[in-house]
Amino acid sequence: MVGVDYMTNWVQPPANVCLSPHDVHVWIARLDQPVAAIADCRAILSNDERARADRFHFERDRTAYTVARAALRSLLGKYLGIMPTSIEFQYSEHGKPYLDPAPNSASIGFNISHSHGLALLAFAVNRQVGVDVEQIRPDFGTLEIAQRFFSAAEVQALLAQPPEHQAECFFNCWTRKEAYIKAIGEGLSCPLHRFDVTLSMDQPARLLATRVPSQDASQWSMHNLDVGPGHKAAVIAEGDDWTLKCWCWN
Repeated sequence: MVGVDYMTNWVQPPANVCLSPHDVHVWIARLDQPVAAIADCRAILSNDERARADRFHFERDRTAYTVARAALRSLLGKYLGIMPTSIEFQYSEHGKPYLDPAPNSASIGFNISHSHGLALLAFAVNRQVGVDVEQIRPDFGTLEIAQRFFSAAEVQALLAQPPEHQAECFFNCWTRKEAYIKAIGEGLSCPLHRFDVTLSMDQPARLLATRVPSQDASQWSMHNLDVGPGHKAAVIAEGDDWTLKCWCWN
């Protein structure tokens, strides 16, 4: 599967969706929910999560956090066969959430990302997984940011793109790099120039090389995710023996 992309087919899940060891599931969730649905989402959050939601200044940010976190809880509850309200998260030193092994007997790894009304949630069994979604912003100062943070090979590849495609290619690169550093659990503590990903319009999503200690690019598979106009997204997981399945969360 390494280096192979295909059209993302977002479909409604079966009644009893099953996450096998050879699956990676990615769920898409719309964050602009009706008021009643937002209240239902808030009801399954922990007290700490509700307090964090309330600290956001803007209502849209409170809503985005509330719905995305509720989606994570409801899906983990579905996979593990437990009540979403009973889930307790722990956090790594870099802030990546995970579950205690006791309730997580299926060894499910997960990751979440949201941007401007859209959330993606990725799940896998016994393998690290990362996902990222970003809104395409042509006025983001893409070349300046790329020259500051991307690897030399990526900057060269970006400059080789037609000017009208550079913003889209920048966000191809950004989401693929974010998905990888989230999968390995290091967040932005891992310098973005220490590994290379594809970014051009005619290349499949792929981790090309990594100079991160104890990491090997060949041990990872990556896919572009088509989430509609205005956004870019990518998912990455350990190994090449998994099948991507994409579901809609309601």
